[in-house]
Amino acid sequence: MSSKASSHETHDEQTLHIAERHRGMWGWFSGIIVLALVAVPLSAAFAFATNPGTQQLFGGRLSEATTGGYQAFWWIVALLLVALPVLVGYGVAKMSGRAVVIVGAVVALFVIAIMILGQLFVF
Repeated sequence: MSSKASSHETHDEQTLHIAERHRGMWGWFSGIIVLALVAVPLSAAFAFATNPGTQQLFGGRLSEATTGGYQAFWWIVALLLVALPVLVGYGVAKMSGRAVVIVGAVVALFVIAIMILGQLFVF
């Protein structure tokens, strides 16, 4: 009976750390999902940035803005939309939970900045 108890005590359990092994794949997957979600706005921002004739589609201040300001606004929006999937993928793959929260806050600030700039030009 004591041999069973001693063999039972020496048994160690090991868990698989699947999340740590596959963080890179989860990063790629989340980046691709985010890219799919921002594909249409990215395409529209690129089209607005490269064709100054689209400025007339917008009423209010955006149609009255200079051509350079209009294009700069849409290029900034396009660059931020391109950076978003990369940031999300890297955040999921490499960063700790605290760092992901910080990056999320920075992305939220960028989105707020885009909305403020849009409000300044559109209304």
